[in-house]
Amino acid sequence: MRLGGCNLSCRWCDTPYTWDWTGASDTGIRFDPGKELHRMPVGSVAERLLDYGVDLVVVSGGEPLNQQARLVPLVDRLVRHGIELEVETNGTRVPDRRLAEAGVRFNVSPKLSHAGDPAARRIVPAALRALAGLPSSTFKFVCRTVADLDEVAGITASYGITSVWIMPEGQSREEVDDHMRTLVAEVIDRGWNVTTRLHTLVWGQKRGV
Repeated sequence: MRLGGCNLSCRWCDTPYTWDWTGASDTGIRFDPGKELHRMPVGSVAERLLDYGVDLVVVSGGEPLNQQARLVPLVDRLVRHGIELEVETNGTRVPDRRLAEAGVRFNVSPKLSHAGDPAARRIVPAALRALAGLPSSTFKFVCRTVADLDEVAGITASYGITSVWIMPEGQSREEVDDHMRTLVAEVIDRGWNVTTRLHTLVWGQKRGV
């Protein structure tokens, strides 16, 4: 489930249609929120998700925790039906304790300097500490160069982050493969985990329904 709106403006974002109404991303496209965003009542959203018959729902964005008060009743309904939930977040919002208590897992992706936003916007100490303190949190960093890994090391050391995954940035198979080759040996040497961008490798820039 993808939500709209984001408090960051990553220049390489692969879903700018969820937030970029001014052409700030590398695409330069001004997406129309009137076409991209659709309000739905919680009950309708829950019914649609349950109809898929899946065991796991991942809530992505945009930045889902911008709307976390609205997520609580949805999470409650899904959990009652035995659904597991994960929330993908950029790590700039302190999570609502009710989400953690419901068993939601957090996939946290703090943004590095190459994303383009100033540090004061993308690194929020209170939020990172709160998320790092939850046993259900995993941290993923999108990287291009070994210098990016040094930046990751500084963030993880500052906030006690231990579950670290590195994902190569890229909008195409060629970019992902190139950055993976650049990073993988150093990631392994640091004792971190490495993952690829499966959605890019499989679907490229194709949007879902």
